[in-house]
Amino acid sequence: MTVYGFHASHEQVPPAVLLAAAVQAEQVGFTAAMCSDHFSPWSARQGESGFAWSWLGAALQATESLPFGVVNAPGQRYHPAIVAQAIGSLASMYPGRFWAALGSGEASNEHITGAPWPRKDVRNARLRECVDVIRALLRGEEVSHDGLVTVDRARLWTRPDTVPPLVGAACSEATARWCAEWADGLITVNAPVEQLRRIVDAYRSAGGAGPLHLQVHVSWAPDQDTALALAHDQWRTNVHGPPVSWDIDSADVFDVVSEHVTPEQVARSVNVSADLGRHAAWLQEYADLGFDAVMVHHVGQEQSAFLDAFGSEVLPQLKVTPAPSYTAGGSR
Repeated sequence: MTVYGFHASHEQVPPAVLLAAAVQAEQVGFTAAMCSDHFSPWSARQGESGFAWSWLGAALQATESLPFGVVNAPGQRYHPAIVAQAIGSLASMYPGRFWAALGSGEASNEHITGAPWPRKDVRNARLRECVDVIRALLRGEEVSHDGLVTVDRARLWTRPDTVPPLVGAACSEATARWCAEWADGLITVNAPVEQLRRIVDAYRSAGGAGPLHLQVHVSWAPDQDTALALAHDQWRTNVHGPPVSWDIDSADVFDVVSEHVTPEQVARSVNVSADLGRHAAWLQEYADLGFDAVMVHHVGQEQSAFLDAFGSEVLPQLKVTPAPSYTAGGSR
Protein backbone atom coordinates (compact mmCIF):
# COMPACT_ATOMS: atom_id res chain seq x y z
CA MET A 1 0.00 0.00 0.00
CA THR A 2 1.35 3.38 -1.00
CA VAL A 3 0.47 6.99 -0.27
CA TYR A 4 -0.07 8.93 -3.48
CA GLY A 5 0.28 12.66 -2.99
CA PHE A 6 0.17 15.94 -4.88
CA HIS A 7 3.33 17.99 -5.35
CA ALA A 8 2.56 21.71 -5.28
CA SER A 9 5.05 23.54 -7.50
CA HIS A 10 5.60 27.07 -6.19
CA GLU A 11 7.99 27.72 -9.07
CA GLN A 12 5.15 27.50 -11.60
CA VAL A 13 1.80 28.38 -10.04
CA PRO A 14 0.69 31.50 -8.10
CA PRO A 15 0.10 30.74 -4.41
CA ALA A 16 -3.66 31.36 -4.43
CA VAL A 17 -4.15 29.10 -7.46
CA LEU A 18 -1.88 26.48 -5.92
CA LEU A 19 -3.93 26.60 -2.72
CA ALA A 20 -7.11 25.81 -4.69
CA ALA A 21 -5.22 22.96 -6.38
CA ALA A 22 -4.25 21.46 -3.01
CA VAL A 23 -7.89 21.52 -1.91
CA GLN A 24 -8.90 19.90 -5.19
CA ALA A 25 -6.19 17.26 -4.81
CA GLU A 26 -7.70 16.14 -1.51
CA GLN A 27 -11.19 16.12 -3.00
CA VAL A 28 -10.20 13.89 -5.93
CA GLY A 29 -8.45 11.29 -3.78
CA PHE A 30 -4.80 12.20 -3.23
CA THR A 31 -3.94 11.43 0.39
CA ALA A 32 -0.89 13.66 0.92
CA ALA A 33 0.83 16.75 -0.48
CA MET A 34 4.22 18.39 -0.50
CA CYS A 35 6.12 21.35 -1.91
CA SER A 36 9.67 22.64 -2.26
CA ASP A 37 10.91 25.86 -0.71
CA HIS A 38 12.34 27.95 -3.57
CA PHE A 39 13.31 31.60 -3.88
CA SER A 40 13.75 31.34 -7.64
CA PRO A 41 12.06 29.28 -10.35
CA TRP A 42 14.05 27.05 -12.69
CA SER A 43 13.05 29.11 -15.73
CA ALA A 44 11.75 32.58 -16.46
CA ARG A 45 8.90 30.84 -18.31
CA GLN A 46 7.74 29.34 -15.01
CA GLY A 47 7.53 32.82 -13.58
CA GLU A 48 6.58 32.21 -9.93
CA SER A 49 8.18 31.47 -6.57
CA GLY A 50 5.78 31.90 -3.68
CA PHE A 51 6.92 31.63 -0.07
CA ALA A 52 6.40 28.01 0.94
CA TRP A 53 6.06 28.50 4.69
CA SER A 54 3.20 31.00 4.64
CA TRP A 55 1.49 28.92 1.95
CA LEU A 56 1.80 25.77 4.07
CA GLY A 57 -0.10 27.39 6.94
CA ALA A 58 -2.91 28.31 4.56
CA ALA A 59 -2.91 24.90 2.87
CA LEU A 60 -3.07 22.96 6.13
CA GLN A 61 -5.98 25.14 7.23
CA ALA A 62 -7.82 24.88 3.89
CA THR A 63 -7.69 21.07 3.68
CA GLU A 64 -9.45 18.66 6.00
CA SER A 65 -6.83 16.05 6.81
CA LEU A 66 -4.19 16.20 4.07
CA PRO A 67 -0.64 16.04 5.49
CA PHE A 68 2.02 18.26 3.92
CA GLY A 69 5.77 18.08 3.60
CA VAL A 70 8.31 20.67 2.51
CA VAL A 71 11.83 20.37 1.13
CA ASN A 72 14.03 23.02 2.74
CA ALA A 73 17.74 23.88 2.77
CA PRO A 74 18.87 25.26 6.13
CA GLY A 75 22.27 26.86 6.61
CA GLN A 76 22.53 29.80 4.20
CA ARG A 77 19.24 31.39 3.22
CA TYR A 78 17.75 30.17 6.52
CA HIS A 79 19.30 30.02 9.94
CA PRO A 80 18.52 26.56 11.40
CA ALA A 81 16.84 28.07 14.46
CA ILE A 82 14.34 29.82 12.17
CA VAL A 83 13.66 26.55 10.33
CA ALA A 84 13.13 24.83 13.69
CA GLN A 85 10.70 27.57 14.74
CA ALA A 86 8.73 27.21 11.49
CA ILE A 87 8.60 23.42 11.82
CA GLY A 88 7.63 23.63 15.47
CA SER A 89 4.81 26.08 14.89
CA LEU A 90 3.23 24.18 11.99
CA ALA A 91 3.57 20.83 13.77
CA SER A 92 2.02 22.23 16.94
CA MET A 93 -0.99 23.60 15.05
CA TYR A 94 -1.43 20.52 12.85
CA PRO A 95 -0.12 17.52 14.79
CA GLY A 96 0.71 14.51 12.65
CA ARG A 97 0.12 16.43 9.41
CA PHE A 98 3.53 17.92 8.72
CA TRP A 99 7.05 16.73 7.86
CA ALA A 100 10.17 18.45 6.56
CA ALA A 101 12.86 17.19 4.22
CA LEU A 102 16.25 18.85 4.60
CA GLY A 103 18.83 19.16 1.85
CA SER A 104 22.06 20.99 1.12
CA GLY A 105 20.43 23.45 -1.29
CA GLU A 106 20.91 24.97 -4.74
CA ALA A 107 22.79 28.12 -5.65
CA SER A 108 19.79 29.51 -7.53
CA ASN A 109 17.99 29.92 -4.21
CA GLU A 110 20.84 30.44 -1.76
CA HIS A 111 23.04 32.99 -3.57
CA ILE A 112 20.68 35.82 -2.57
CA THR A 113 22.44 36.17 0.79
CA GLY A 114 25.65 37.23 -0.96
CA ALA A 115 27.60 34.59 0.94
CA PRO A 116 29.95 32.32 -1.05
CA TRP A 117 28.44 29.09 -2.37
CA PRO A 118 30.35 26.28 -0.61
CA ARG A 119 31.60 23.02 -2.05
CA LYS A 120 29.22 20.06 -1.80
CA ASP A 121 31.17 18.42 1.03
CA VAL A 122 31.03 21.65 3.02
CA ARG A 123 27.32 22.04 2.30
CA ASN A 124 26.71 18.51 3.57
CA ALA A 125 28.70 19.17 6.73
CA ARG A 126 26.74 22.40 7.26
CA LEU A 127 23.46 20.56 6.75
CA ARG A 128 24.44 17.93 9.31
CA GLU A 129 25.11 20.65 11.87
CA CYS A 130 21.75 22.22 11.06
CA VAL A 131 19.94 18.92 11.54
CA ASP A 132 21.42 18.52 15.01
CA VAL A 133 20.52 22.10 15.93
CA ILE A 134 16.93 21.73 14.66
CA ARG A 135 16.40 18.44 16.47
CA ALA A 136 17.77 19.78 19.74
CA LEU A 137 15.53 22.84 19.55
CA LEU A 138 12.47 20.73 18.80
CA ARG A 139 13.31 18.64 21.87
CA GLY A 140 13.15 21.79 23.98
CA GLU A 141 16.86 22.25 24.56
CA GLU A 142 18.61 25.61 24.70
CA VAL A 143 21.20 25.49 21.93
CA SER A 144 24.51 27.25 21.47
CA HIS A 145 26.71 26.07 18.63
CA ASP A 146 29.88 27.27 16.91
CA GLY A 147 30.77 25.69 13.58
CA LEU A 148 29.70 26.17 9.98
CA VAL A 149 26.58 27.69 11.52
CA THR A 150 26.50 29.71 14.72
CA VAL A 151 23.72 29.58 17.31
CA ASP A 152 23.64 31.61 20.49
CA ARG A 153 21.37 30.43 23.32
CA ALA A 154 18.39 29.63 21.09
CA ARG A 155 15.29 28.08 22.60
CA LEU A 156 11.91 27.29 21.06
CA TRP A 157 9.08 28.46 23.28
CA THR A 158 6.37 27.00 21.03
CA ARG A 159 6.92 23.33 20.31
CA PRO A 160 4.77 20.41 19.13
CA ASP A 161 3.85 17.60 21.51
CA THR A 162 5.44 15.16 19.07
CA VAL A 163 8.40 16.01 16.86
CA PRO A 164 7.70 15.65 13.11
CA PRO A 165 10.04 13.66 10.87
CA LEU A 166 13.17 15.26 9.44
CA VAL A 167 13.64 13.51 6.11
CA GLY A 168 16.85 13.47 4.08
CA ALA A 169 16.84 14.66 0.46
CA ALA A 170 19.09 12.67 -1.88
CA CYS A 171 19.68 12.32 -5.63
CA SER A 172 22.56 9.84 -5.47
CA GLU A 173 23.45 6.55 -3.83
CA ALA A 174 26.23 8.20 -1.81
CA THR A 175 23.91 10.83 -0.37
CA ALA A 176 21.24 8.20 0.32
CA ARG A 177 23.76 6.17 2.37
CA TRP A 178 24.77 9.32 4.25
CA CYS A 179 21.13 10.22 4.96
CA ALA A 180 20.65 6.80 6.55
CA GLU A 181 22.94 7.99 9.36
CA TRP A 182 20.62 10.78 10.50
CA ALA A 183 17.32 11.02 8.64
CA ASP A 184 13.85 9.83 9.65
CA GLY A 185 13.21 8.92 6.01
CA LEU A 186 14.38 9.67 2.48
CA ILE A 187 13.05 11.65 -0.47
CA THR A 188 14.38 11.54 -4.01
CA VAL A 189 13.17 12.50 -7.49
CA ASN A 190 12.19 10.28 -10.37
CA ALA A 191 14.99 8.75 -12.42
CA PRO A 192 15.40 5.55 -14.44
CA VAL A 193 14.08 2.58 -12.49
CA GLU A 194 17.49 0.97 -12.04
CA GLN A 195 18.92 4.17 -10.60
CA LEU A 196 16.00 4.48 -8.19
CA ARG A 197 16.48 0.87 -7.14
CA ARG A 198 20.14 1.59 -6.35
CA ILE A 199 19.18 4.64 -4.28
CA VAL A 200 16.60 2.63 -2.33
CA ASP A 201 19.11 -0.18 -1.76
CA ALA A 202 21.82 2.27 -0.67
CA TYR A 203 19.55 3.84 1.94
CA ARG A 204 18.21 0.55 3.27
CA SER A 205 21.56 -1.28 3.27
CA ALA A 206 23.11 1.57 5.27
CA GLY A 207 20.49 1.13 7.98
CA GLY A 208 17.92 3.67 6.82
CA ALA A 209 14.61 2.52 8.29
CA GLY A 210 12.33 5.49 7.68
CA PRO A 211 9.75 5.79 4.90
CA LEU A 212 10.82 6.36 1.32
CA HIS A 213 9.31 9.28 -0.62
CA LEU A 214 9.54 9.84 -4.37
CA GLN A 215 8.70 13.04 -6.22
CA VAL A 216 7.55 12.11 -9.72
CA HIS A 217 7.37 14.54 -12.65
CA VAL A 218 4.53 13.83 -15.07
CA SER A 219 3.02 15.60 -18.04
CA TRP A 220 -0.49 14.72 -19.14
CA ALA A 221 -2.83 16.23 -21.72
CA PRO A 222 -5.62 14.71 -23.82
CA ASP A 223 -3.20 14.33 -26.74
CA GLN A 224 0.45 13.28 -26.80
CA ASP A 225 1.79 16.30 -28.68
CA THR A 226 0.31 18.72 -26.14
CA ALA A 227 1.64 16.70 -23.21
CA LEU A 228 5.14 16.72 -24.71
CA ALA A 229 4.96 20.43 -25.55
CA LEU A 230 3.94 21.23 -21.95
CA ALA A 231 6.87 19.27 -20.57
CA HIS A 232 9.32 20.87 -22.98
CA ASP A 233 8.12 24.40 -22.24
CA GLN A 234 8.06 24.10 -18.46
CA TRP A 235 10.63 21.50 -17.50
CA ARG A 236 13.49 21.47 -20.00
CA THR A 237 15.66 23.42 -17.55
CA ASN A 238 15.41 20.44 -15.20
CA VAL A 239 17.11 17.82 -17.36
CA HIS A 240 20.50 18.83 -15.93
CA GLY A 241 21.52 16.67 -13.02
CA PRO A 242 24.00 17.50 -10.27
CA PRO A 243 26.31 19.36 -10.06
CA VAL A 244 24.77 21.61 -12.74
CA SER A 245 21.43 21.80 -10.96
CA TRP A 246 23.19 22.65 -7.70
CA ASP A 247 25.55 25.31 -9.00
CA ILE A 248 23.75 27.41 -11.64
CA ASP A 249 22.59 30.50 -9.81
CA SER A 250 19.76 32.04 -11.84
CA ALA A 251 16.69 31.20 -13.91
CA ASP A 252 18.15 33.18 -16.81
CA VAL A 253 21.26 30.99 -16.93
CA PHE A 254 19.17 27.82 -16.68
CA ASP A 255 17.23 29.06 -19.72
CA VAL A 256 20.43 29.73 -21.66
CA VAL A 257 22.00 26.33 -20.99
CA SER A 258 18.69 24.62 -21.82
CA GLU A 259 18.06 26.44 -25.09
CA HIS A 260 18.87 23.40 -27.24
CA VAL A 261 17.31 20.71 -25.05
CA THR A 262 14.91 18.69 -27.17
CA PRO A 263 11.45 17.40 -26.24
CA GLU A 264 12.83 13.86 -26.44
CA GLN A 265 15.47 14.71 -23.83
CA VAL A 266 12.79 16.11 -21.52
CA ALA A 267 10.79 12.89 -21.88
CA ARG A 268 13.68 11.05 -20.23
CA SER A 269 13.15 13.10 -17.05
CA VAL A 270 9.37 13.50 -17.14
CA ASN A 271 6.76 10.77 -17.57
CA VAL A 272 4.97 12.14 -20.64
CA SER A 273 1.81 10.48 -21.92
CA ALA A 274 -1.76 11.18 -22.95
CA ASP A 275 -2.60 7.63 -21.80
CA LEU A 276 -3.82 7.69 -18.19
CA GLY A 277 -3.37 3.94 -17.97
CA ARG A 278 0.32 4.40 -18.75
CA HIS A 279 0.59 6.94 -15.93
CA ALA A 280 -1.05 4.48 -13.54
CA ALA A 281 1.46 1.80 -14.58
CA TRP A 282 4.39 4.14 -13.98
CA LEU A 283 3.13 5.04 -10.51
CA GLN A 284 2.58 1.37 -9.64
CA GLU A 285 6.13 0.60 -10.77
CA TYR A 286 7.47 3.14 -8.29
CA ALA A 287 5.40 1.63 -5.51
CA ASP A 288 6.77 -1.80 -6.40
CA LEU A 289 10.31 -0.44 -5.89
CA GLY A 290 9.44 0.09 -2.23
CA PHE A 291 8.46 3.75 -2.11
CA ASP A 292 6.00 4.41 0.70
CA ALA A 293 4.85 7.74 -0.73
CA VAL A 294 4.78 8.79 -4.39
CA MET A 295 4.24 12.54 -4.78
CA VAL A 296 2.97 13.45 -8.25
CA HIS A 297 4.04 16.71 -9.88
CA HIS A 298 2.27 17.66 -13.10
CA VAL A 299 4.78 19.93 -14.85
CA GLY A 300 2.15 21.97 -16.65
CA GLN A 301 1.08 25.22 -15.01
CA GLU A 302 -2.63 24.38 -15.26
CA GLN A 303 -3.39 21.84 -12.52
CA SER A 304 -7.16 21.42 -12.40
CA ALA A 305 -7.66 19.21 -15.47
CA PHE A 306 -4.71 17.02 -14.43
CA LEU A 307 -6.17 16.58 -10.94
CA ASP A 308 -9.60 15.67 -12.26
CA ALA A 309 -8.15 13.19 -14.76
CA PHE A 310 -5.84 11.49 -12.26
CA GLY A 311 -8.54 11.46 -9.60
CA SER A 312 -11.08 9.76 -11.85
CA GLU A 313 -8.86 7.52 -13.99
CA VAL A 314 -5.45 6.95 -12.36
CA LEU A 315 -5.90 6.73 -8.59
CA PRO A 316 -8.71 4.13 -8.87
CA GLN A 317 -6.21 1.81 -10.60
CA LEU A 318 -3.83 2.02 -7.63
CA LYS A 319 -3.92 0.82 -4.04
CA VAL A 320 -4.01 4.26 -2.45
CA THR A 321 -3.54 4.28 1.31
CA PRO A 322 -4.19 7.13 3.74
CA ALA A 323 -1.08 8.89 4.96
CA PRO A 324 0.23 7.91 8.39
CA SER A 325 0.45 10.31 11.28
CA TYR A 326 3.80 12.01 10.76
CA THR A 327 5.93 11.75 13.89
CA ALA A 328 9.64 11.09 14.18
CA GLY A 329 9.08 8.60 16.97
CA GLY A 330 11.92 10.08 19.01
CA SER A 331 14.34 7.56 17.54
CA ARG A 332 17.12 9.94 16.58
